[in-house]
Amino acid sequence: MTELLEKDLVYKIVGCAMKVHKELGHGLREKTYERGMCVEFVHEDINFNQQEKYPVYYRGEIIDEFIPDLVVEKRIVVEIKTVVTISDEHRGRLLNYLRVTGLIVGLIINFNHTKLQWERFVLETAR
Repeated sequence: MTELLEKDLVYKIVGCAMKVHKELGHGLREKTYERGMCVEFVHEDINFNQQEKYPVYYRGEIIDEFIPDLVVEKRIVVEIKTVVTISDEHRGRLLNYLRVTGLIVGLIINFNHTKLQWERFVLETAR
């Protein structure tokens, strides 16, 4: 049986999200939860970057930039959502963030409901 990539760190991140969700409740703005996650990461001594810019190249030239919500321990991209349902558009964006950052594991965390929702992704080309 194959071990899940970044299993322990994903567990810690989701645990932080559960604490934030329990304290703040559901239905606030995405930025509110993002900032709450940052506070929780500091309390849990988890390194992260917030809103770090990553260039997008085409034919060797920078044509745009992607800005994921959080990159944790330089290993996992975390996208914060407050949506009715996590959609294929959200999933596709996260996979693009993984490609651009060069990372292989990502999380979408949705704070919009009474029960926290989250999905874990692994960039297929990394397997």
